[in-house]
Amino acid sequence: MATIDETKTDAGSGDAPKYKVIGTRPIRHDGADKVTGRALYGADIKVKGMIYGAIHRSPHAHAVIKSVDTSKAEALPGVRAVATSADMPEPGDKIAELGEGAVNLNHLSSNNLARTKVLYKGHPIAAVAADNIHIAQEAASLIEVEYEVLPPVMDVLKAMEDDAPVLNPDVHTEEAVSGEMGDKPSNIAKHLVYEKGDIAKGFADAKYVVEKEFRTATVHQGYIEPHVATSLWNNDGQITVWTSTQGTFSVRQQVAELLDVPLARVKVVPMEIGGGFGGKISVYLAPVAAVLSRKSGAPVQLVMDRADVLQATGPTPGSYIKVKMGADADGRITAAEAWMAYEAGGYPGSPIGAGCMCVFSCYDVPNGRVEGYDVCVNKPRTNAYRAPGATNAAFATETVVDELCEQIGMAPIDFRLLNASKEGTRRIDGVTYPRIGLVETLEAIKNSEHFNSALEGDNKGRGIACGFWFNAGLKSAVTATVNSDGSVGLLEGSTDIGGSRTAIAMQFAETLGIAAEDIKPAVVDTDSVGYTDVTGGSRVTYATGWAAYEAGKDLQRQIVARAAELWEVDPSAVSYEDGCVVGPDKRVPFKEIAIELSLTGEPLVGRGVSNHNEPGGAFGAHVVDVEVDPDTGKVDILRYTAAQDCGTAIHPAYVEGQIQGGAVQGIGWGLNEEYWYDTEGSMRNANFLDYRIPTCYDLPMIETIIVEVPNPGHPFGVRGVGEVPIVPPPAALGAAIHEAVDVRMYELPMSPPRVLHELLQKQS
Repeated sequence: MATIDETKTDAGSGDAPKYKVIGTRPIRHDGADKVTGRALYGADIKVKGMIYGAIHRSPHAHAVIKSVDTSKAEALPGVRAVATSADMPEPGDKIAELGEGAVNLNHLSSNNLARTKVLYKGHPIAAVAADNIHIAQEAASLIEVEYEVLPPVMDVLKAMEDDAPVLNPDVHTEEAVSGEMGDKPSNIAKHLVYEKGDIAKGFADAKYVVEKEFRTATVHQGYIEPHVATSLWNNDGQITVWTSTQGTFSVRQQVAELLDVPLARVKVVPMEIGGGFGGKISVYLAPVAAVLSRKSGAPVQLVMDRADVLQATGPTPGSYIKVKMGADADGRITAAEAWMAYEAGGYPGSPIGAGCMCVFSCYDVPNGRVEGYDVCVNKPRTNAYRAPGATNAAFATETVVDELCEQIGMAPIDFRLLNASKEGTRRIDGVTYPRIGLVETLEAIKNSEHFNSALEGDNKGRGIACGFWFNAGLKSAVTATVNSDGSVGLLEGSTDIGGSRTAIAMQFAETLGIAAEDIKPAVVDTDSVGYTDVTGGSRVTYATGWAAYEAGKDLQRQIVARAAELWEVDPSAVSYEDGCVVGPDKRVPFKEIAIELSLTGEPLVGRGVSNHNEPGGAFGAHVVDVEVDPDTGKVDILRYTAAQDCGTAIHPAYVEGQIQGGAVQGIGWGLNEEYWYDTEGSMRNANFLDYRIPTCYDLPMIETIIVEVPNPGHPFGVRGVGEVPIVPPPAALGAAIHEAVDVRMYELPMSPPRVLHELLQKQS
């Protein structure tokens, strides 16, 4: 790992470090429990009297539900409750804000238990709770459903045709520009248009123009832990949910809204989470388990198996994208245009908005147009997956950029540096960038040992690509309690899926000038900390870190005031500096003053909240070397380096891990991963044997270069890290494949059969 950093020294201080805790690598606070297996995940919770649930799912991708007969299931000995959509309130057309966006509650409810139609294979229809899981599964199999089977719509372009079967009669096309709704039901839920400059003039000024079409497959986040929820609807009307989630407060609101109960009656307890990447924000099981608990009088646990996870939870969307770009004789972009259609799955909500924002985000485009469509198809409702919408878009744009470079005769790295977005660049969707670090990441790649090393041999190639994610701010809260020994308990509401407990504790420790090891962070339930939005969008280190900073400042103020009172001096004569309280002829370290104050007055409790929205945006640039087997089309990765601007690396090891993990997922997306459906809409590879995620045998060590261009919108300069690394890999791999065997790939994944097909086409 290399670090490019001109920011961690104070002006005029020579080599003196600016930070004492930030930039170090303390052992993570949750490490011991996780490496010893003592950490409790969602399925580890056992509540007294708990029973077990199972779900009956649709075998069809598209069908009207004519009737549901649960009598045989109810009659099976050991069955304690059976639930269908009739047991859940009808929310109507109500829209709820759930942290990362709005959701139609009718659609969300129907996605938990189908009402009138099933819209994908695996769509849940009814649920059973029984004394043990075996009885529950047998009872679920006894439920009889009469269907009117309809033709499935599996292709995003076919779903947009006028004569396509309509999935949702309540969905009409929303024109984002005018706000008007279409006059008839449609599979197109939303139509977005962004424009900048004069697109016709821009292409007229271009000497070189490239226009290509691209397709990307549906892929899953691939988290190891399946979805799980345990719910208790108590006799006093209180509902408690134990679950592995990316947002306890989001789960609380969804459960309350879907079950039509007051928010105060729902408490969500976070368990450790075995991966999420955006896929564990929407609820699938918690409301159903709660209904079963109410009917049975016992706590109910529901756990998905792997097939259910793949077939019935939110993957990232497949897409069709058309990109056209023009450049003048000097290689400057004159115009760019994109037409994008993203699969939403059975219900509206694809990340088409983010895709439109990201498609040309890495480039200064003077004249541009981006048009996007959110389209329903008979697949599970899509969910976020690490920079949702951006990877699809970057694959298209970066491939077209490489073809422009080929026409111009310009090195791809130099073209990108010439046209790179920088401070003051205005995106086509209207956003003007503050201080950003794309140029620095490109220069880091250009100067890297990898980029400057020789790549020799037949069928070998090197490719580069850029990527962007805008990151998020949203709301966070923390509470800090100073203990009598000078340690601090730090309560937070951000569920930890990437080491955030330690990253937040480190920012708090830096604020107070104490050791990270003296902070005891804990992720607590929704009754124990202030409202906190979801862990997603690369917001936690930024936003919850800011809340921790504010909590530290709050404690500083209290300590100064209390010390002045204790020392009987004017508060203006006391200050907090470098982890010490400084007064007339006194300089007392935090731990000593904390112990002293604990003996002389009320407890020290600090609070911090954040609702800032200057996350800064983050960029990355990747370079990869591959070797292609011309006889099979198999692509082997020889070397991979990723450079990324993280603003300030709070814990460099975590930054490296996020970059490496995201790159690996992007590699899987680029080379192997896809949902494979037959003509009837049945997923044929719903297991990790056939759904091919990369393993250690498929990958080299991912080399990382941490670039630090501080975000001016954060007290420590933080930019979110987790999203960007998944964006460049497919495009970089495509460029490397082209250099290796002289074929361009326009469809993901670039699996051996597809690469071989292109090679054979070239030979013929």
